[in-house]
Amino acid sequence: MTQAFKPVSVAIGDLVAHPANVRVKSPETYASDNIANLKASIAVLGLLQPLLVQKIDGKFGVLAGGRRHAALQELVADKSAKGFTKTTKIDCRLVPDDCDVTTALSLAENINQAPMNAIDEFEAFARMMEVDGQTPETIAKTFGTTVAAVKGRLRYGLIHPDIRDAARAKTITLDTMKAFADHPSQDVQKEVFEALTKEDSYLQAYTVRQALKSRGVQVSDDIGAFVREEYEARGGAIAADLLEEHSVLEDAELVETILLEKLTAAAEEARDQIGFAWAEAVIRYDYAAMADYGRVYPGPIEPDAKGQKRLETITAELEQLEREMEDESLDKDAYEALYEKVDALEAEARDLQEAYGADDLARSGVIASWSNGQVTLHVGLVRPEDRQESTSKASGSASKDDNPGSDEIAYPASLQEDLKTERAMALGAAMAMHPKATLDLTLFKLVSDVVGTGMSVTHAIKVDARKEHRNHAKMDEIDSTSLEQVAVAHDGLNLSWNDEAISPAERFARFRELKPIEKARLVAYATAATTQSCFARDRQRDSLMHDFEIEVMPDIRVHWTPNAALFNRFKKACLLKILGEELGLTQEAVTLASSSKKEIVAFCDKLFSEPFATLTDAQRAAVATWCPPMMQTAGVARDETAPIAETPEPENEVAQAA
Repeated sequence: MTQAFKPVSVAIGDLVAHPANVRVKSPETYASDNIANLKASIAVLGLLQPLLVQKIDGKFGVLAGGRRHAALQELVADKSAKGFTKTTKIDCRLVPDDCDVTTALSLAENINQAPMNAIDEFEAFARMMEVDGQTPETIAKTFGTTVAAVKGRLRYGLIHPDIRDAARAKTITLDTMKAFADHPSQDVQKEVFEALTKEDSYLQAYTVRQALKSRGVQVSDDIGAFVREEYEARGGAIAADLLEEHSVLEDAELVETILLEKLTAAAEEARDQIGFAWAEAVIRYDYAAMADYGRVYPGPIEPDAKGQKRLETITAELEQLEREMEDESLDKDAYEALYEKVDALEAEARDLQEAYGADDLARSGVIASWSNGQVTLHVGLVRPEDRQESTSKASGSASKDDNPGSDEIAYPASLQEDLKTERAMALGAAMAMHPKATLDLTLFKLVSDVVGTGMSVTHAIKVDARKEHRNHAKMDEIDSTSLEQVAVAHDGLNLSWNDEAISPAERFARFRELKPIEKARLVAYATAATTQSCFARDRQRDSLMHDFEIEVMPDIRVHWTPNAALFNRFKKACLLKILGEELGLTQEAVTLASSSKKEIVAFCDKLFSEPFATLTDAQRAAVATWCPPMMQTAGVARDETAPIAETPEPENEVAQAA
């Protein structure tokens, strides 16, 4: 049927849901979150479209307009909304009682409304500002949305008309059209658009943004914000956007000039403060171009009385912070805050105990660059022409660049003691994995100490039936490889004879029945547990253990891997030296020089746990074999790129003396 529906005013309190409304069984449609924008619009602009209603039991059932009805009900309940009560009348259109197409009417209103074109929406927002004089804040309030969302629509509504027409015609995508909003000048937008579409090629948003970058820098960009005050003082042109944060500094050459001046000033300040020979500035630091540069690092110095007193205070503060960090109830943010305090104190302590040598200062400098939105200083760089050539290598001596001398990596006494423990554990694992050789060693020592002249053949192992105590400052943080290997060796032991319920004589009888390889494994495991804290042996002082260690542990890295717990105990300068000079990661060391020690430790830990795919063969070999020099078995000549293979020992070759 075709019929004009009579206009009628109905109080909000007299409106009810109509059973024929097609959305009546979808209550989520009327949820507060889904009608917030509509509620805001009605509150500001009123009800723009009448409801379609039909009389039901003395009330008016909402046949079409259920979301508007729900928004009106929320406005009545909202005490802050003015002008909406249960008695407030709103415009409706009355459907007669004898209408036989009520469901069709409800459905038609819901499905016959075409969604609004995005470009039309953008242009409408722009007209509201340009013609109606509204602000982003008032528009946001009207439509129940955020100011940021309104600003986004406004930008796109002010793009050059030709570009909007191209988007309507679908010759460019909507995303490509949006990219032109990066510059507020419609003239610039059109120039770039025409230049990029000359060859009738497919236009991408990325290409547009790259082209617009050459036409200026946005004031909200990190560089724009950094130079803006000086730029305006020099009269630089600004393309004003309807929204301030999207305005553009149009003179890109002046922006670059000011940025370089500021970077140069920062570099000069660092040169004066530290005493470098030269200072330079570049906008972008090219790591490939800097690969030929050398680098020097600060070395240890003895602090004066004032510095020593401050060091003592820092030590006490660090101990207190370490105790606080052991509190397992700390949340992540609190722990990170304590870690930052520790990092700052350690940095201050390093500054008190480190300084560049006079010779290094005379040939090194600093380069300032713009990185991650801030000035970054690359310090201690040595130009290629100033690097000391290693011409003396041919004559058997090395230059300072090759032999750091006073700049050698510092191993604190406490760290050295703990490294001895870790090496002893690694050696024990190696001995447990070589039962035949260890059995021979143990039996040889027992026999030699008894039948010899009374002087022990070695004091490196204690075969007095007591485990050696492992003393370490941070036992729970060290690499677990050797512990796991010893655990595997223990799981392979035949302990069927070791029944405490029977007498020692009976246990001995059972022990004697074991196979030779089983006895060898037991002896090796027991002897391994007696290894004392140690570094690599000196052949002159202990030729027995020197040669034995080379046999069972030619590469300590089979049993031990450097980790964060180790790297965290080095000074930042030492870590950079290890990366740059001992591992050949020069570029990475330069990059990390401006990072915190925490970041460098994390980098090293990841590097050794999962060597990066980008490493060269030489770098990979260096990472695979590196360890503190005093830990590696002395006098080993090997192909460092080849993996160490474990050779199983046949059972029939075990010493019969077992």
